[in-house]
Amino acid sequence: MEIGLIGLGKMGFNMAERLRLGGHKVVGFDFNKEATARLTSLGSVGVDSLEDLVKNLSAPRAVWIMVPEGDPVDQTIARLLPLMQQGDTIIDGGNSNYKDTQRRHVALKPQGFHFVDCGTSGGIWGLKEGYSMMVGGDEEAVKPLYPIFETLAPGKAEGWGHVGPSGAGHFVKMVHNGIEYAMMQGYAEGFSIMKAKTPLNLDLVQISKIWQKGSVVRSWLLDLTADALEKNPTLDGLTAFVPDSGEGRWTVFEAIDLNVSAPVITESLIRRLRSREDNNFTDRMISIQRNAFGGHAVKKA
Repeated sequence: MEIGLIGLGKMGFNMAERLRLGGHKVVGFDFNKEATARLTSLGSVGVDSLEDLVKNLSAPRAVWIMVPEGDPVDQTIARLLPLMQQGDTIIDGGNSNYKDTQRRHVALKPQGFHFVDCGTSGGIWGLKEGYSMMVGGDEEAVKPLYPIFETLAPGKAEGWGHVGPSGAGHFVKMVHNGIEYAMMQGYAEGFSIMKAKTPLNLDLVQISKIWQKGSVVRSWLLDLTADALEKNPTLDGLTAFVPDSGEGRWTVFEAIDLNVSAPVITESLIRRLRSREDNNFTDRMISIQRNAFGGHAVKKA
């Protein structure tokens, strides 16, 4: 197939390369000229404008967007539409809010354009391992794209699927990332407890490797954790600041709207927010309250 790819960042570039290696023609655009030049040097077609991207694709076209969620997606679509024609397909492979996806689908369909959402997981390892993809959209739009998904996936019929109508792909990816938050928090807390048990002098690297084989808690996330600990067992040079990219928040909001109890995912999000507070006010408030009712000592800064 031919595929246009907008956004050649950490994931987008590797996706383009996996598609090229799978025999597809890839036309890529990014504002970073070095990225497009590198794409061309590897055998794909790097272009300097969206106009050139569209011109290098045969109709009906398929253009995959890998840009940050929100306005960047809307702006990219607005710039693409005058260049494309009815029957063309736009795929949003980023971490968009599923409600934005549904809005875009409703707006584009009457104009004759297909809009497909693809929640994409795999990070920087996708080129080698393949990507997990959760696809949403109309069947008539998704089916012609099967060769693309089959190439990007870990196996032709593994790690991807058409999960439902417009918005379903991004909704499932949102929940996926909420679960990811909770899993990361669980591992982090467990290793912190073991590190704190200093009399036992536990080797966290050794334990992480033991758990990789046969353990109920084994996972790819544990594999990555074990590798990271081996490189830096004491986490020297790191701060406790943990960002969130939005999906965890959206998962919590959705759970509340649906009256679904999700305390573990919710708490994992709250812990990320807490990590960004330097000498946070909440803990200082608790300290003065303990002092007020019980005369407990207050530690001065």
